[in-house]
Order: sequence, then structure tokens, then C-alpha cells
Amino acid sequence: MKNLHFIIVIVGILTFTASSKPSKILQDLSAKEVVKRADDNMRGNTSQADITIQIIRPKWHREMNMKAWTKGDEYSMILVTSPAKEKGITFLKRIKEVWNWIPSIERTIKLPPSMMSQSWMGTDFTNDDLVKEASAVDDYDHKHLGKEMIQGSDCYKIEMIPKPSAAIVWEKVIVWIDSEDFLQLKAEFYDEDGTLINIMNSSEVKILGGRKVTSRLEMIPVDKEGNKTVIIYNDILFDEEIKDDFFSTRNMKQMK
Repeated sequence: MKNLHFIIVIVGILTFTASSKPSKILQDLSAKEVVKRADDNMRGNTSQADITIQIIRPKWHREMNMKAWTKGDEYSMILVTSPAKEKGITFLKRIKEVWNWIPSIERTIKLPPSMMSQSWMGTDFTNDDLVKEASAVDDYDHKHLGKEMIQGSDCYKIEMIPKPSAAIVWEKVIVWIDSEDFLQLKAEFYDEDGTLINIMNSSEVKILGGRKVTSRLEMIPVDKEGNKTVIIYNDILFDEEIKDDFFSTRNMKQMK
């Protein structure tokens, strides 16, 4: 939706997970395995979501609504459904390619890696946060930093360092993943100088689509007081069949 769903999602983006029971085996999970569990549970085999995004600034607020579809970690589609000015704008990820359809100018743009670090439609999320060009599992090296309590839950604290071959915005990401349900509850994003840039908090655990999920994500830039972007998952449907050809540049022009 490289914030984890970090996100998402947007789609992500981001941070769904199925409920699971703790066991002695879980205590022995590697950092990569913990992230993979959270990432796998976030996506399911497929997902379809109805999402509201709120952009909050000291002197104004703006709201957008979207629909998002994912299939594994290779395919995703995001359609803006309101407001009218942005309605129909569509983002597509297919394997490692990311495309943007802008109906007002009837133009399809292929986004280069250099654009993935830019703001997604004026929010505090990057293009990569929402569309997820990078893989939280495959494009990072992972390291346990211990455990901490977040929102009353015992969490794995894991450091994620991008691999040299990965085109990733952040120099380092630290995530907190609930050790019982594998819900990502917090993430911190650092630049190349080691400076903390953004904090993402996940909250409002609900059952959506038959799974326990964090239904509210807040991305907060640490150096911009009063600024944040909120992602709210209104509804999610998991594991309904979506064919690969749904995620095509041709289809993205026809989305409504």
C-alpha cells in the first residue's frame, strides 16, 4: 500500500493478520519468519478492501475513498472512488512494474524506481508504501532486537535493513509485531543519516473478512507537527479468486 503495509494498504500498506495461538515453536521463529507470517496473513491469497484515507494538516483536512485488490505479493490494484476530482485514478503493481492511470488526461504512466519515494497523492505515505514495489520479506535483511510491549501486547521488535540490490526509500525500518496474533502494531522509518522520519501506528483491532486485523493506520511525520495520514479499512474480503489478467494496464483504464 517500505513501510510495511507496511503496509500497506494500502494495500496494504499494510497490516492485516489472522489470529493464531502462541506456542513454544513461535519463540524460536527467526526475524524473517516473523515478518513473513505478518506479511502472509496481511495479504491472504487475495484481498479486496474498501478504504478511507484522511489527510490531516494543521489548517485543513481532506478525505479520499478507494478500493484495493491484491493477489499474493506480486499483484495489486488501487482505484480512487472519491472525491470527484480524483475519481478513477488507478495504480497497478504487476510483478515489479508499477503503473498509474490518470483519466483526466487519459494517460498511463509507468513509475520508475525514483518515483517510489515520492508522496502518494499528497499523503504522508510514499508511492511504495501504498503499492508495495518492495517485498518486506525478500528485499530486507531482518534482525531480532528483543521484545517490547506495544498497546498492551507483547511484540517482537525487528530491525529491517534493505538489501544492497533493493531500490528502497528507507535506510532502516524497525517494526513491532504482536507475538500472539502477528499484527504489526508500530513501525519506524529512518533515512540514510539514521534520522527517524516517520512513525506508523496500527490500532482498532477488528474482525473483518473473518480475520483479526488492525483496521486503522496512522502515518506521522516526526518533523511536521500536526500532520498525519490515516488509513481506515471499512471492509475486507479475503481469499476470493482473482485472475491474474485482472491486474492489467488495459483493465486499470476500465475500473469504476
